Amino acid sequence: MSLFSVRRFNSVVANSLASAGYPAPVARALAARGVCHAQDLNGEIKDLLPPHLMKNCVEAGKLLAQCILEKKKIIIIGDYDCDGASGVAVGILGLRLLGAVFPDFLIPDREKDGYGLSKFLVDRALMEKAEVLLTVDNGISSVEAVKYAKEKGLTVIVTDHHLPADTLPEADFIVNPNQHGDNFPSKALCGAGVMFYLLLATRSALRELGLYSRVPQPNLLTLIDLVALATIADVVPLDRNNRIIVTKGIERIHQNKLQSGLSALLKVAGRNCFDISATELAFSVAPRINAAGRLSTNDLGVYCLISADAPTAFDFAQKLEELNKERKVKEREMQQDALSSIGTLDDPEAPAICLYDPTWHSGIVGLVASRIKDSYYRPTIAFAPSAEEGREGEIKGSGRSINGIHLRDTLDLINKNHPGLILKFGGHSLAAGLTIKENDLPVFEKAFKKAVLKNAPSGTFVKNTLVDGELAPSDFTMSVANAIDSIVWGPSFPEPIFANHFVVKNQKLLKDTHLKLDLEMDGVAVSGIWFRRKKPLPEKAYLAYKICVNQWAGRRTLQLIIEDMEDEEERLL
Repeated sequence: MSLFSVRRFNSVVANSLASAGYPAPVARALAARGVCHAQDLNGEIKDLLPPHLMKNCVEAGKLLAQCILEKKKIIIIGDYDCDGASGVAVGILGLRLLGAVFPDFLIPDREKDGYGLSKFLVDRALMEKAEVLLTVDNGISSVEAVKYAKEKGLTVIVTDHHLPADTLPEADFIVNPNQHGDNFPSKALCGAGVMFYLLLATRSALRELGLYSRVPQPNLLTLIDLVALATIADVVPLDRNNRIIVTKGIERIHQNKLQSGLSALLKVAGRNCFDISATELAFSVAPRINAAGRLSTNDLGVYCLISADAPTAFDFAQKLEELNKERKVKEREMQQDALSSIGTLDDPEAPAICLYDPTWHSGIVGLVASRIKDSYYRPTIAFAPSAEEGREGEIKGSGRSINGIHLRDTLDLINKNHPGLILKFGGHSLAAGLTIKENDLPVFEKAFKKAVLKNAPSGTFVKNTLVDGELAPSDFTMSVANAIDSIVWGPSFPEPIFANHFVVKNQKLLKDTHLKLDLEMDGVAVSGIWFRRKKPLPEKAYLAYKICVNQWAGRRTLQLIIEDMEDEEERLL
C-alpha cells in the first residue's frame, strides 16, 4: 500500500507536445519528465557524447590498438549478469572487427569465484597465455588482483561503471565515467556501454595509424543492439546518451539486424523482433541470460550472444531457457522460505530486513531480496552460504533498497563504524552485495537496522507512488497505448503511471500467482492484471496502473498493468 502523488508538469510544453501529435496524457507525462520539444526524444549515433570526454578512454584505446597490432593475446574478464555477459560479447565481437587475434574471455563462477577479477582468474588467464587483461563491468575494486596481474607482466585495462573506493587498482588505464576526476557528462553508462566507448576510441587510434586509408573501417554500430540490451537490463538511468543507445539498438532489432544470439533468445522467449519494446526486451531476454550467471557461470550467455550462426545460437538459447526454468523453481522455493521467516520476526515493522537460510543459493538471494523489499517496502538483504573455496563460514548477501536509503553508503557507514564486520561490499544506491562471517550475522543485522534508521528521512517507509494524473474514459484506447509503446522508457525516465478510481467487477487468480481483473470506470470496461498479487481487491479501489497493449494468440488488446493501490486510511491521516 502507498500514497499517490501527481507529477507536476508544464502545461505549455504539454500542449506543444500534444500539437506535435502525442496524445494529451502522454504529452503531460513527457512534460513532467523534462521533455521540452518533440525532438528531445530523437537522437542519432553522431549525437552520442564523444569518447575523448571520458578520462583515459583515448589513451586506453591507443594502448589497446597497439596490442591488437602486435597480435597480443587479449582476454576479457567479465561479470556474470546480463550487463557483464553482454559487455564481454560486445568486447569479443568488437575486438574481432578491429583485427584482434582470437580474443577470449573468462567469467567468474558466482558461487565458487565471487565477483570480478581475482588472483585465481589471473592465474587462469595466464594458463591461457594471456598478455592483456581487459575487464568489463568489474575491476574498479580489484586492487590486489590487478597488482598481482601487473607483477606477472600483464597489461591491464580496467573498464567499469561501478562507484570507486578510496583506493584504485594500479592498472595501465582505468576507463570508468564514475572514477574521480572524470568529467564525462553521462555517469549512467552500463558496463557494456563503457566497453563500447573503449572500442570507439580504439578504432579511432587504428584510424590515426592509417589502417583504414584503403579499406572501410569496421562498423561498430552492429553491436549497438547488445549495448542497448545491457543498458536496459542493468537498470541504469536513461539519460539522453543512454536513450540514443537504446533507441538505436531497438531500431536495429526492429529491422532484424540484430546479433544471432539475441535473435535466438527472443525466439525461445516467444517474442517478435519486429515490434518488441525496450521493456519487453528487459523482461524476456535479460532473465534468461542472468539465469546462467545465477546458477553457475555465464559462459553460456556469452557463447549465445557471440554465436555467428542461427542454429548454434539457438542451441545455446535453449540451454539458457532450461536454466531459467530451474532458476524460477528455486526462486519460488526461496521466496516461500523468506515469507515464512518474516512471519517469525520479532518486529515486522523494523526499518530494515535481514534474511538468511543455509539452504539458499547465493545466486538467487538478490531476487528474493527484491521481492521482499517490494512487499514490505523496507531495505532488505538476503544471505546465503558462500561456496567460494577457502570461504567456509562466510555468507554472501544481496540487498535491495527503497528511495531515500542509499544502500552502498549505508554499508560503507557500517564498515567505518564496525571495522572488519563486512569482509567486502560494493554496489549502488538501490542494490548492493556484501560478504560477512555467518557468526557475525546478528551483529550485522543490528548495525544495519540502526544505520538505516539513522539515515531515514521522515516518511521514508511509506511508499509514495508518483502518478501522471487520471485518464478520462476516452483515453482508454489503443492509440494511447501505442504512443506509450513507441517511446523508450527507463530509470530516470519512467513509463507513465496513471491513477483512477475503479469498480472491481470480477477478479481471479492466474496460475495461483497473478490477479486478473475486470474493471469499470465511468461505464468503460477494461481488463487489468496485477502481477505477483494474490490478495483480492475491495469492490472499489484507487489503483495506479500502466496502460499497454497485450499481445496473445495473435490478438492485440488493451490492458492495464496494476502497479499499486492507495491506502485510503493512510491518506486520511
